[in-house]
Amino acid sequence: MGIKLFADSASDLPLSFFEENNVTLIPLSVYIDETEYEDLKTINPKQVFSEIRSGKMPKTSQPTPQDFNVLFTELAKTNQTGIYIAFSSALSGTYQTAVMVHEQVKEEYPDLDLTIIDTKCASVGFGLVVKEAANLLKAGASKKEIIQDVLLRSQHMEHLFTVEDLDFLAKGGRLSKASAFLGGLLNIKPLLHVEDGKLVPIEKIRGKKKLVKRILDVMEERGVDLENQLIGISHGDDELSALELQANIKERFGTKEFYINIIGSAVGSHAGPGTLAIFFLNKKI
Repeated sequence: MGIKLFADSASDLPLSFFEENNVTLIPLSVYIDETEYEDLKTINPKQVFSEIRSGKMPKTSQPTPQDFNVLFTELAKTNQTGIYIAFSSALSGTYQTAVMVHEQVKEEYPDLDLTIIDTKCASVGFGLVVKEAANLLKAGASKKEIIQDVLLRSQHMEHLFTVEDLDFLAKGGRLSKASAFLGGLLNIKPLLHVEDGKLVPIEKIRGKKKLVKRILDVMEERGVDLENQLIGISHGDDELSALELQANIKERFGTKEFYINIIGSAVGSHAGPGTLAIFFLNKKI
């Protein structure tokens, strides 16, 4: 009996990853001018960031119950084992909807073998968890081994990020408007992280050089074996800043492996252009 992996597009992995690793993509939706697009499938991040720069404010929504029903019913009918690695439940209703549909499908198919995991992670931090699960599956790992690894990585995945404009997070309900106003008024860059799946400000810092230094300091405080682990970096259509940050991390910690990707359409609709995020483990896996 085979194991089938599912992951949603908030993992900010490219479409090629899903195709090459036989991971089933569950796309979130992005709306621009009332037109619905499927993240990764019918819209790409550069289009979204271009629309935002032109003054538009995209909206997003989770996959529909019907989307999950089709996938989970097919899994039951083919008698496969499934693992759905999901976007943080504190940032989207995707996980809750999947759990609800899972229970409904199981009423009709009691033998449905599906585990749904709330990673409490986002963007490439979430993506690194999915990538390793796919690697383990290729290596012949059991369902139990894959789930254990997903849970461990999710629990110890650090997210550090800064945004160009806090208004995007505020308008999307991801940050208080008061915090957004203060950041814009003083032209201060925020440093945020994810705590129990939620976006939580750490501090506000004036100036890019000080911000980068503070990011590296926090990495040193929280990270473990930064030289030898895979460090993730995602960016809001600002690859140059991502590469500069990579160089700073490499110089300070001697890190050998990086995974860099543009922030996806769904997450990027809330984070906005110029966002820069770093992901690493705070415990050796």
